[in-house]
Amino acid sequence: MTKNLYISDYIFAIGDYMNTTIQLEKSTVESLKEVKEYPRQTYDELIKHIVQIVKTIKKRNQYDEFLHKIQQPKMKDLWDNKEDEVWEDV
Repeated sequence: MTKNLYISDYIFAIGDYMNTTIQLEKSTVESLKEVKEYPRQTYDELIKHIVQIVKTIKKRNQYDEFLHKIQQPKMKDLWDNKEDEVWEDV
């Protein structure tokens, strides 16, 4: 009796690359297909690209928050003064 072996039965590790299976809803797969940059782009490449975009946005948001925090005292000095309060009632 011969037992059939399938490649999908094994996980191959090549360098840092390991094949895994993740479950996605069909709508998620369709969304991923829509945002592919080119037809033969793998889902792995696409997900890595999306992760890089998210990391960049987070860094930018952290920088924006940092700028906002360091500017708050100066903006408070500029905007919270008696001269401006007089103009509010005009």
